[in-house]
Amino acid sequence: MRRPAFLAATLTALTAGVVAVLGGSPPASAALPTAAVALGDSFVSGEGAGAYQAVTDLNGVAQGFPGWSAANNNAFFCHRSANASIQQAALPGISARFNLACSGGQPYDIASASASRAKGRTVASQLDQLRAVAQTHDIDLVMIGLGSNNSQFTFGNVAEKCANRFIADAWTGWWEFWAYINGPVEQAPCATSDLATDAQLTAATAETVAAVRQIVTTLQQIDPDGQHRIVLQDYTNPLPFDLAQRFWTEDGRADDRDKFRDLGAERYAAGCPIHRASLAAGHWFSGGLGTIVRTGQSVLSSEFPGEDIVYLNVQRAFDGARLCETDASPTGALATPIRLQDGPTGVPVTSLSGKDKIAIQRIANACATYFQTCQESWHPNAAGHQVLGQCLAAAATTANRTIACVRQPDGRIVAS
Repeated sequence: MRRPAFLAATLTALTAGVVAVLGGSPPASAALPTAAVALGDSFVSGEGAGAYQAVTDLNGVAQGFPGWSAANNNAFFCHRSANASIQQAALPGISARFNLACSGGQPYDIASASASRAKGRTVASQLDQLRAVAQTHDIDLVMIGLGSNNSQFTFGNVAEKCANRFIADAWTGWWEFWAYINGPVEQAPCATSDLATDAQLTAATAETVAAVRQIVTTLQQIDPDGQHRIVLQDYTNPLPFDLAQRFWTEDGRADDRDKFRDLGAERYAAGCPIHRASLAAGHWFSGGLGTIVRTGQSVLSSEFPGEDIVYLNVQRAFDGARLCETDASPTGALATPIRLQDGPTGVPVTSLSGKDKIAIQRIANACATYFQTCQESWHPNAAGHQVLGQCLAAAATTANRTIACVRQPDGRIVAS
């Protein structure tokens, strides 16, 4: 990442010799402290990991928690966590860490203020924030998590769609109409075409690559020594390829028949209100996000051969510890369960058992009206970010251009 110590020492000695011969003295310049920076979206900001820190808004005001009924565009809801992977990673030689990512972040937000687009937050562009860091620090590591949200689709909408379909199917019959504030809800499991089309993935790739290109170009302008590593991290699915068998049926009913409220309540409590038939489509989607990030690394490495750009594949970093992958879920899972609130109360609803469809609809509508009441759902939790921090530490020092981080059956994290 930086010039090797032995080479730096050799160059220092040679410089001192030249200065002595010429009878001059070296110019005095204090080295800036080194920094690692996180840019991107919720997967990097630490959404779901708690311990959220104040965020400075466009007016230069540090925004702390504004209340559960506040507007969701408040800068605080970038949800920059003290437990985020950028904060937990072992990064020798790094003096300071800056989390500039924002939950819901899109490629647009890299060069433009998020507030200038629909559903953006009142923060400066991430490049402007990066430039501010460069005024006081020597940026040596930049981790970027970008691609899950864009003009074509967002992770939040995809998750909401599949979870809502399951809940609607569990609590109503095929003959009954079901709608939330945002409109009618189907009851069929999600197919790949419900999440993203090939054309949308292609467009999302172009957006993401263009945004990362802007980051690379900016780093070339603001990092005087040119010594930095860029890590492009992809995404891990919070749900398994199939649920633990305990969650297949309840009261003799599976999720392929009308009305299975007991099963719906059981899966919600465990953190995975989802049709089993939706899981394959979900993994196809997360794999597609990986392709977006991998393409970015390949394209930009070719465009900028002098840049140190690494692709970090974390798609298997939660193997064996996803929601509903074991009977104890959500205990032991590395991702946050879906949790809603019955209004902006600050009290999560942990059980839907015994609730009728009117109550379910009211709770779901609270998420639509006050998104902060549910936006932590299906994101890495603090333990998950500890794992991702191990992955980042490996990516910061690897000699390879791509590295995969895989959780082993015994819980060890292996990066290679």
